[in-house]
Amino acid sequence: MVYQSNYVPLTPQSFLRRSARVYPEKTAVISGQMRYSYRQFYERACRQANALRALVGAGNFTVGVLAPNTPEHLEACYGVHMAGGILVALNYRLSPPEIAHILNHCKASVLFVDHEYLPLIQPIMDDLKGIAHFVVVHDPDGTAPSWQPDRALAYEAMLDSAAATDPRIFPEDENDTISINYTSGTTGKPKGVIYTHRSAYLNATCNLLEMNMSADSIYLWTLPMFHCNGWCYTWGVTALGATHVCMRGVSPANVIAQILEHKVTHFCGAPIVLRMVIDGAAEAGLERFAHAVKVSTAAAPPSPTVIEGMLKLNVDVIHVYGLTETYGPMTVCEIQPSWRQLPPAELARLMARQGVPYVLAEDMQILDEAGQPVAADGETLGEVCMRGNIVAKGYYEDPLATAEAMRGGWFHSGDLGVVHPDGYIELRDRAKDIIISGGESISTIEVENVLYRHPDVQDVAVVSRPDEKWGEVPVAFVTPRDGASARGDALIAFCREHLAHYKAPKAVFFEELPRTSTGKVQKFLLRERMWEGHDKRISG
Repeated sequence: MVYQSNYVPLTPQSFLRRSARVYPEKTAVISGQMRYSYRQFYERACRQANALRALVGAGNFTVGVLAPNTPEHLEACYGVHMAGGILVALNYRLSPPEIAHILNHCKASVLFVDHEYLPLIQPIMDDLKGIAHFVVVHDPDGTAPSWQPDRALAYEAMLDSAAATDPRIFPEDENDTISINYTSGTTGKPKGVIYTHRSAYLNATCNLLEMNMSADSIYLWTLPMFHCNGWCYTWGVTALGATHVCMRGVSPANVIAQILEHKVTHFCGAPIVLRMVIDGAAEAGLERFAHAVKVSTAAAPPSPTVIEGMLKLNVDVIHVYGLTETYGPMTVCEIQPSWRQLPPAELARLMARQGVPYVLAEDMQILDEAGQPVAADGETLGEVCMRGNIVAKGYYEDPLATAEAMRGGWFHSGDLGVVHPDGYIELRDRAKDIIISGGESISTIEVENVLYRHPDVQDVAVVSRPDEKWGEVPVAFVTPRDGASARGDALIAFCREHLAHYKAPKAVFFEELPRTSTGKVQKFLLRERMWEGHDKRISG
């Protein structure tokens, strides 16, 4: 590309280059007993980039990554686009057919797969038409996988085959695609959300500002890197020369141990992760961390009990809100100085609101059906709409969905909310019945469609109910066919056979569904019963 004195395309590549230059011997990545300096991190990303170029040649290409929060996954967040490619991080909680659909849809030609997730790939090998190269990350203990694709490359061997020189392949345009992140949307069919170099750069920067991070920060990877590229913290932490602490899996004991051992200062996650920390600390007999910690949480608002529990542990809670289409968080409930003097329950009530736009996000409004801002009275409902620097470019190869979501110059979230007199927004409902369970989106339509396939089901409606651990979970109301003998556990098992397990309903109730005069199921009545606690029956 041709450089200009006053312009270089914004891209997260620059974050790693700078930190390797400023902090070459500083610890960049910790994973178990392994430590990488920023010089090593940079060199490994360069080797990955050069190895990819040797595999696929010049031109556009897409690389899928199916891996937990490992150094290899983190390296792909740089090496892939340093080679000129597009990154697609896959949700390892999805079923094999869902994974196959995504890889085929995004036209991935290379797949990095961690040894732990090879069983997800084995049954769909015949369906992966476009994957020319499988790269397997082996177990660090040296154990060979019991199965891997024919002619699969070992990740470390691939790196060893390539030079550590920087290929310096910048995007021609900072609005070029850096990654595609898939979301179930409202129909259950995954849609590929297009992220750009520019917006990834800006949202990574926003996170650093809102979390008050510095070069001394130690960031623990409790949030999946596949989720909105780790809310862009894969890039943001590196920008400061802070330290990434990687974990293959999240458990209360492990999170507590990592925080204590590495003096972790920041982490992110759904309220369930916060609950895990509280429970883990109680089990370990820990009353309070000796050092201050910050956590950014999204999905369901944190409860007063959780916020109070975290504050007692010396953990400050920051509540954010966003969607895959906004690179993860786009708003934050900025805490006013006066709030700190409030009782925990009142503080939690205010902190549970979704708040105001990020510093660089620009604009967010609650709009009525005519596209006008609603009154700031805390009561008038409208749709949460965003526009600005950290809204996605659109949906990959889906112009109709893009036009619908971006109509009128706004991204229409499908979430319903109100604006309070102080200008803070608060969600009141989720349009189109999306359930957010432990930070994962579940389409009720998708679950209903699976249940309709069961021979004993005549009619079905899926709604959410509150759950102390996951925030909310799906439950199903079923009208059985005449003479059917289906039980709730059988229907739940049927869903688990055809869906990612977290999408399966946690209870099934058998009854006639309430309908309007035109035949539409009145889901809001079922949902109200669940959330008001009036329905105490068990499935059967």
